[in-house]
Amino acid sequence: MNSPVQISKSSKIIIPGAAGLVGQNLIVFLLKAGYSNLVAIDKHKHNTQMLAELHPGITVIEADLAEDGDWQASLEGSDMIIMLQAQIGGLTIEPFIRNNVTSTEKVLHAAKKYQTPYIVHISSSVLESEADDFYTKTKEEQENLIINSGIAYCILRPTLMFGWFDRKHLGWLSRFMAKIPVFPIPSHGRFMRQPLYVGDFCNMIISAMHKQPKNEVYNITGREKIDYVDIIQGIKKTLGLRTWIVHIPYWLFWSLLKIYAIFDRDPPFTTSQLQALVIKEEFELIPWWNIFDIEPTSFEEALKETYLDETYSKYVLKF
Repeated sequence: MNSPVQISKSSKIIIPGAAGLVGQNLIVFLLKAGYSNLVAIDKHKHNTQMLAELHPGITVIEADLAEDGDWQASLEGSDMIIMLQAQIGGLTIEPFIRNNVTSTEKVLHAAKKYQTPYIVHISSSVLESEADDFYTKTKEEQENLIINSGIAYCILRPTLMFGWFDRKHLGWLSRFMAKIPVFPIPSHGRFMRQPLYVGDFCNMIISAMHKQPKNEVYNITGREKIDYVDIIQGIKKTLGLRTWIVHIPYWLFWSLLKIYAIFDRDPPFTTSQLQALVIKEEFELIPWWNIFDIEPTSFEEALKETYLDETYSKYVLKF
């Protein structure tokens, strides 16, 4: 493969999975920084249309990365791939294989054909956790495909992220909390988390585009250790809600999720995610703010930017 190229504001950057949480935020950050030659690819019709309407100056392609198609030719002349596509939730393994593994094989095949010199791949901190589910297994396989591709890469493994456009996790929890008078929390709620603000993560990706670490893997963890119940309290305070937060037994919470999944084929929160939530784990914290030369945002300030921003806080992705 060719050696990595010097990235400029006009470099052609391919972003598979661009209509998700990280992609929607990243494109905002890239455009604000002056990058103009962006090619965003995603299969989700609504979210891809939203992306195109928000940013008419970029190339947006609606396509299924797990299938061969015209989208592959868009990699011709590309200087970098920022690989974001991922299946996060689901009740069966098939969509995880299709969207985490098969799609990656297709992108890598096109990248080799058109000699794209470098990939920034977004993996997940679950590979360093005790979780053993469809998501973890297929994300590990996805990583291995990148590592063995022969293309120079940088892999970033973020923890739980939050920010604009969040359809799952804290975004869904905040909207759910705003709609109901009582918000349930499983057990005592003292499940330590290290949430990562997607704005900081986008700045890391942009830094990695230029630094281009050679075949490095970084575990990216939020700097602050915050219990789940305190995250919920922080969202409630930021939004000025009067919702009553109630602790319920774990078994009851699990049962409610199981019943909800009967009526929703793609539930925003599943029993497997609940099981992952209560696992006691602490991720390695490396000084990513020094490695990537960025100024980190405090959790309190990040919540304000996420939920009180007048431009992007109103946009919500669909499942």
